[in-house]
Amino acid sequence: IATARLIRACPINPQQWGFICASGYSENLKLLKLVVRNAKREQRDLGVVFVDIAKAFDTVCHQHIVEGLVQRGVDPHVIRLVSEMYRNIWTYIS
Repeated sequence: IATARLIRACPINPQQWGFICASGYSENLKLLKLVVRNAKREQRDLGVVFVDIAKAFDTVCHQHIVEGLVQRGVDPHVIRLVSEMYRNIWTYIS
């Protein structure tokens, strides 16, 4: 429910495959496999670049995220849910 409401208020770029209920990762893997197979069959060089944005969201102030949701008119209950996800969070690595 929260995802559906957030997507209406903050549409996701069609090229975004992370964090959504879709088979995007499998489609991307199938495409990569096809490209590699064709390069091997045609004995051509192939360069592949992977971009890791694993820490992309920790550079955004959490309060700015909440303020953006308010500005877009997201349901206050959903805003509270998002706010709670960011409250008192920490990571422990042993």
